[in-house]
Amino acid sequence: MNPSDWLPHRPPFLLLDEMLTIEPGERASGLWTLRGDEWFFPGHFPGRPTTPGVLLLESLAQCGGVAVLADPKYSGRLPLFGGVEHARFRRQVVPGDVVLLECEMTHLSARGGKGHGRASVEGTLAAEADLLFILADAS
Repeated sequence: MNPSDWLPHRPPFLLLDEMLTIEPGERASGLWTLRGDEWFFPGHFPGRPTTPGVLLLESLAQCGGVAVLADPKYSGRLPLFGGVEHARFRRQVVPGDVVLLECEMTHLSARGGKGHGRASVEGTLAAEADLLFILADAS
């Protein structure tokens, strides 16, 4: 499943390659494959390319955004970041890694919500956080 079927994001800021599961309004999972030619690697860090933690959080938010926007109740809406709580980074994500992104909605209303996201590589937790968002009109 193509994440761009739900999200307005496009390369180079679409940080999901494929959706694996979608339970509208509940949860979603997807993959982000780091090939090594991404725009941020040359400067973060030269000689030791590492995916910035804030981009891991954004990829989790995009995964959660698919879960929200797949629910017909929220069509025509745009989930925008409202905050991040309890973010933890446990493992570096480097070129060649395939990141499994999972986001579960823990609260969802007409105005916004909260989700818990986990990013892992080969079964090892790389990052997790609680993501807060508001729902704006997409137009």
